[in-house]
Amino acid sequence: MEHTQTPALVICGHGMVAQRLLEQLVATGHPFSRIVVFNGEPFAAYNRIQLSSLLANQVRESELELKPRSWFRQHKIEVYNREPVTAIEPHQRRVTTASGRTLAYHTLVLATGASPSRLGLPGEDLDGVMTFRDLTDTRTLIHRAQTHRRAVVIGGGFLGLEAAEGLRARGMDVTILHRSGHLLNRQLNPAAGELLKHQLQQRGLTVLTGTEPAALLGKHQVQAVQLSDGTVLATDLVVLATGIHPNKALAEAAGLACDRGVQVDSQMTTSNPHIHALGECCQFQEHTFGLVEPGYEQAAVLARHLCRVSGSPSFTPGEIATRLKISDLPIFSCGPITPGPHTETIEWQDYAQAVYGQLLVEHNRLTGAILLGDTSSGPWYSELIRSGTDISRYRDTIAFGKPYCDAAA
Repeated sequence: MEHTQTPALVICGHGMVAQRLLEQLVATGHPFSRIVVFNGEPFAAYNRIQLSSLLANQVRESELELKPRSWFRQHKIEVYNREPVTAIEPHQRRVTTASGRTLAYHTLVLATGASPSRLGLPGEDLDGVMTFRDLTDTRTLIHRAQTHRRAVVIGGGFLGLEAAEGLRARGMDVTILHRSGHLLNRQLNPAAGELLKHQLQQRGLTVLTGTEPAALLGKHQVQAVQLSDGTVLATDLVVLATGIHPNKALAEAAGLACDRGVQVDSQMTTSNPHIHALGECCQFQEHTFGLVEPGYEQAAVLARHLCRVSGSPSFTPGEIATRLKISDLPIFSCGPITPGPHTETIEWQDYAQAVYGQLLVEHNRLTGAILLGDTSSGPWYSELIRSGTDISRYRDTIAFGKPYCDAAA
């Protein structure tokens, strides 16, 4: 048992959001004489967003490092990799790790992230059935791409598309299966989804929308995917990319209030005043979070709260913009994607150039934006959506972007 007479901050997990919290604490001047990070992964925090680029052989693994070891030494932050916290005792205010280490804490932060969702299909436990979630997954996929020819990716969200494109770039013959009628159905409308599908097929991917797998076939190694209509697709590799669910088991076992995720208030505090949560594992009101931007906002709020900064802001989830690049095709989406009964729609399309745009306007305020191909106006549209700015003076020219609207005004 390790004892400390001084207030210790213990952080469970070391992903991008936990690392951002550490940086914010250092920048703000934290009160903790000891900060200890217990990380379940073999690696200290890395740029998870770049995993798709690593899979596609566009960056080196060394480029994913967020901070060198010297940074943690300089700021007296202890990081223990391959050592997740396995139990929390809130009344004793201590944690136990996978190695049997116990450590008392003054303040505890849960940043345990999320896990890939499974479909419960027959054959999911076969060799060659993978997820694409972390650096270990990515290394395995790169190795498999060197020795296998065909892959099926189940899921046409952004993670599935990134996995498919990365494997295609590694020389594999890749088929995407997506249950919805169009790709990225949470970020794009059918018109934009159809354009994206066309572009991906032009680049050599096979895309099957409105299609569900029924079973994964094989004796020990996966050899085929059987679809719900009875069709059988031969394959050497299956990647499941069908969403995530917050890692809340540790919090639930400790008696913390949980719903879909670990429930927090606007200061990222759980039902226990000494325990906080942020990132993909937490839930604020009805919201859970799968993107890094809201996690960064949460880290800023929590850092100021823990540093006792007067007038600290509260976390309020706004419309989070999605910015992606699939097969060198930039994609931007913010706000609702389908018009309501009182919504005006501004739409433009250049199929040959793979350019598409849709803006949704209600009461002279921009509420939603979808952009493919040319996303240069995305940040401006995102700001207009978040601020609720009256756009009436450039309503007729808003599709041309901010410089044109400024010049016209």
